[in-house]
Amino acid sequence: MTELPEGNAIIYCQGAFNTTNGKTAHGLVRFTLRYHVVSVIDSRYSGKDAGEVLDGIKKNIPIISNIDEAVRSAVSSGKNPTHLVIGLAPDGGRLSTEARGDIKKAIGLGLNIDIGLHDFLTEDPDMMALAAAHGVTIRDIRKPLPRSRLHFFSGRIEEVSCLKIAVLGTDSAVGKRTTAWLLIQALEKLGRKAEMVGTGQTSWLQGARYGTVFDSLVNDFVSGELEHAVWSAWKNENPDVIIIEGQGSLMNPAYPGGYEILAAARPDIVVLQYAPARKEYDGFPGYKIHPLSKQINAIEYISSKPVVAVTLNHEDLEPEEIPHICAAVHSVTGLPAYDVLLNGADELAKRVLLFLKN
Repeated sequence: MTELPEGNAIIYCQGAFNTTNGKTAHGLVRFTLRYHVVSVIDSRYSGKDAGEVLDGIKKNIPIISNIDEAVRSAVSSGKNPTHLVIGLAPDGGRLSTEARGDIKKAIGLGLNIDIGLHDFLTEDPDMMALAAAHGVTIRDIRKPLPRSRLHFFSGRIEEVSCLKIAVLGTDSAVGKRTTAWLLIQALEKLGRKAEMVGTGQTSWLQGARYGTVFDSLVNDFVSGELEHAVWSAWKNENPDVIIIEGQGSLMNPAYPGGYEILAAARPDIVVLQYAPARKEYDGFPGYKIHPLSKQINAIEYISSKPVVAVTLNHEDLEPEEIPHICAAVHSVTGLPAYDVLLNGADELAKRVLLFLKN
């Protein structure tokens, strides 16, 4: 495996930071093992601190208007940039003309490019010729392995003896991955060894050692690649707990994720991420989000495994509302509810450890 961190990264999120289309950038601002993040590019927030814009917590990661300024700023601060990481996560995963031009400029400035969109730059002759001319590398994080190297479901998942927890969600872009990382960190604080299995490009960019990118795989291999990732994490690392990042939600019309996780990873318990203020599925006006209780019932019916906690996404909520919402969730579902981004995941970690296998 590549030694981490790999270098100093500028995160490109022009026009999308602090929106659901910037969730990859958000993850990297909050946490990454793979890079030292030196700045974020989005001219709308130029001059502000990325952590303060996102969570109200200063991270000393400046937001800068453009690539030229970002490179100059990094060099002047003694943090010579090595990578431009595309922090955009638009619906459909396509690259805009503006972003493509900015990537070419970054290559000309000697930056390696890491991108997790569906437009594979390694299949663009002009991009590859430009990269070769400037001695930089382009990595398409979402590009699947050749089919000869992919795995089909084998049943080896039944060998995995540690506690497996799936962090699923009531919608896409709702905070599943962030909750998963915070839970891992809280479990480690309690002296438990926990391993992340990522299911999207951002978890890889954050340094997850095991995983697969669901939405770039041929459907026949999704279950097998997920099983292989979970089994490999268990076999190689011998963890107490494996956390499996969810994708989309069971009933999201465009991103109906979670079925493969329940069927192939066979989690022992589920944590469900929930955005109480959302009334419609992300990006799809008119498609009302199914009630929390119905989503819990669907997960438990499909998997025969329990949802053991609800974690909140506090977008569009005031801090003083959150304790009342947690109490309301408990009243309706009988489950404890936590805002782990606001209050940490220590209590959630104690909750899931009640289900630890002996």
